[in-house]
Amino acid sequence: MPIYEGRTLEEEEFNKLDDSIKQQFEDKSAIVQEQIMNTISEIKLIEKQSEKKIQEWQSNISLLTVNVHINYIKSKYKRNKKISQFLDNIKKDIMKNVPLFLEPQTNANTQIQPQVAPAGPHREPPKPWLNYRVNLFVDNSKLEGAPVIMDSNYTFQNIFGKLEYENFMGSFKTDYTMLKSGLLQKANGGYIIFQAEDLLANPLCYENLKRVLRIKEISIDNTLEQRAAMVMVSLKPEPIPLDLKVILIGNANIYHTLLNMDPDFRKLFKIKVEFADDAPRSDENILRLARFFHSFCEKEGLPHLDKNAVARMIEYASRLANDKTKLSTKFNDLSQVIAEAATWAVLSHSKVVTEDFINKAIDEKIQRVKKYDERYSEMIKDNTLLISTSGSEVGQINGLTVMSIGDYSFGKPAKITVNTFTGKSGIINIEREVELSGSSHSKGVLILSGYIGELFAQDIPLSLSASICFEQLYNGVDGDSASSTELYALLSSLSEVPINQSIAVTGSVNQKGEIQPIGGVNEKIEGFYNVCKMRGLDGSHGALIPIQNVKNLNLSDEVVDSVKNGLFHIYAVSTIEEGIEVLTGVPAGKRDKTGNFPAGSVNYLAYEKLRRYANISKKS
Repeated sequence: MPIYEGRTLEEEEFNKLDDSIKQQFEDKSAIVQEQIMNTISEIKLIEKQSEKKIQEWQSNISLLTVNVHINYIKSKYKRNKKISQFLDNIKKDIMKNVPLFLEPQTNANTQIQPQVAPAGPHREPPKPWLNYRVNLFVDNSKLEGAPVIMDSNYTFQNIFGKLEYENFMGSFKTDYTMLKSGLLQKANGGYIIFQAEDLLANPLCYENLKRVLRIKEISIDNTLEQRAAMVMVSLKPEPIPLDLKVILIGNANIYHTLLNMDPDFRKLFKIKVEFADDAPRSDENILRLARFFHSFCEKEGLPHLDKNAVARMIEYASRLANDKTKLSTKFNDLSQVIAEAATWAVLSHSKVVTEDFINKAIDEKIQRVKKYDERYSEMIKDNTLLISTSGSEVGQINGLTVMSIGDYSFGKPAKITVNTFTGKSGIINIEREVELSGSSHSKGVLILSGYIGELFAQDIPLSLSASICFEQLYNGVDGDSASSTELYALLSSLSEVPINQSIAVTGSVNQKGEIQPIGGVNEKIEGFYNVCKMRGLDGSHGALIPIQNVKNLNLSDEVVDSVKNGLFHIYAVSTIEEGIEVLTGVPAGKRDKTGNFPAGSVNYLAYEKLRRYANISKKS
């Protein structure tokens, strides 16, 4: 501004001055403006230099501050190149954004003028410190040893991890802190256990599992529906190296199906382990089972078992194993009994579970599912099903069968009758003729022909027709456990020696007349025992079983007491000759040196009838 006589002039006053004076001012103005421009340039240069000096100072201070922390962490992971590189990148990023960290924060008392929000999403000012937040992806800090992971949720995201999103002003956004680990990431470096049936129920999971096992790395993919109307801002995480063991648990059918249908299965799952349903009944295994009972009660907060209850559970485990020399490893079935027994103990205000509570739990379990068992018993009681438990009959015998309804099995007697007559039809299996016989049962009947032929048809032709029938059995029969029973009835029909109806029989037989073991021996004996008990035990009743099944006996206390008191008998035999003598009270008879059977023996009488049949057939 022009200064005249010691004071500044306004524009109107300046215009009133003489032209010569104005010219002087204008000439000096150009000089002043040039000096001002030079000064401003110098000021800007000084500011730039000072700003650079400040930045250098800030960088030095920042570098010193950051190095203290970065170098400490790098020293702990100096052998890991990826971590060292990652930390170096963090340091570079911090140094590049130091000014942003130093921006003054808005004072809480500062008045902020309201602004109209934009119509759409707007970009927030950068916050570089958010890049250094920690996402604890997997936490193994409290883990001892390798991780072992089991889970029941077999969804894709739960197995392989997921990337979460949040809604920000009408669009989905995410960042690395929203990466969530899956079961495979948690099990990395250790083991993961899958139930094969549940895993295969989701084919996408199974196929992706094979893929990550082949390439030995796992990545988290964006599985959110791409058809979504909202815009998504996503990211592609770096794959993680995968080093773990995968264990599939399933039954034999699943294993063989995968082995035959999936070529990758054999390559990826190379080791097969089969778990037995039982274990030897040794002192060591008994102690282990007792420890399982204890730990189960501890875990479930149940009263503990006393020594008699433990002993009863050991017996029950042998019963489940169907072998008194073994213990069942079906821990779920055992724990169910303990849980119910503990409930009865609590209801009775008992501090421990006694043997009586174990027996009550087992009995109650049977009572809940024995509807069909009781129905059969009622039909036998009112003679709807004709079962004889007294007297003697020719060509008639009580066979022992097992019926299974779901997880409950019970034994019941079945009347088997045999008629013999002249002819050349051989042994006719009536069940087979009407397609009610399974292959195993049909095989057992055909074995009878081999036995009869070798025993009696060495010097005469076998001219025989015989019909074998399971009376009042309309839903089919399978298994060969009645083959010895059928043979006894056949010999009785041929010899016309009656069979004691108070004894029921089970056991298979081979062509040489050797008795072979069968399954379900306890259920079969107890089933016939209950029928005899219903009609009144008189000391004549019993069951005939293969000698090999003695080790499988694990009968109820009631049956054991009846055997001890002579009210019920169990006969173990190894040959047909032994069995027929028990059933008839008549010697079976063996050929002497001349090839003849002893007179009056069962085999002698049967041979004589077959010889008559042969003579009749020869004459006709």
